[in-house]
Amino acid sequence: MAALPTQVPPLAGLAVDFDAAAGGGDTCLTGAGVLLLVRNGDAGSHTVTLVTPGTVDGLAIADRAIPVAAGAIEAIPVTNAYRNPSTGQANITYDGVTSVEVAVIRVAVA
Repeated sequence: MAALPTQVPPLAGLAVDFDAAAGGGDTCLTGAGVLLLVRNGDAGSHTVTLVTPGTVDGLAIADRAIPVAAGAIEAIPVTNAYRNPSTGQANITYDGVTSVEVAVIRVAVA
């Protein structure tokens, strides 16, 4: 898994740098104001999955699967619910990575 860098937009704005989605998945920071941006340049849709490491009463919490349409950009909040307690990062997987690019931004939350 590749660790995605977190970009913090200044007041003047930010030209977001996207990275290719890793076939083995990626990891990223979690928390308030953290967004995973997924750009799907492929001809078909792809599904991005955020792994949810928690349990409730001994039952696993379902992972969050987000479909990203062909040609679309999705902004996905990465809250602390996705924080892996072993690594402190969220684990992200993809059903395919052809023409899929990702970026992580963190914006100030008032």
